[in-house]
Amino acid sequence: MKILELAFTGYPVTDMERARAFYEGVLKLEPTRILGNGHWIEYDLGHSTFALSNMSKDEWKPSSDGPAAAFEVEDFDSAVSTLRASNVTFVVESFESPVCRMAIVADPDGNSIAVHKRHPR
Repeated sequence: MKILELAFTGYPVTDMERARAFYEGVLKLEPTRILGNGHWIEYDLGHSTFALSNMSKDEWKPSSDGPAAAFEVEDFDSAVSTLRASNVTFVVESFESPVCRMAIVADPDGNSIAVHKRHPR
């Protein structure tokens, strides 16, 4: 077997309207596909797809303990300011590593989302 690429990253949510308000309103993602009567929403981001779903509420639950998607942003300081102005909960405050700047926030269901900016090479 040879893995070619990551097909998509999916996050479970409990309230699709509230989740869309966060991902589309605060993070400014634009839906590219809405499936299953609105229970599966996809957002194409470059070569990747990020999806939200509330289809399997009993089997697939939101959690701050699970994996986290990292969204590469154009302007890190502006992104952090926007998140603070929107009263988003910061799980990990902004920090810098040798390769990037990053902060981790919680979506309305407690799933972790990283905002990320790579340093120039």
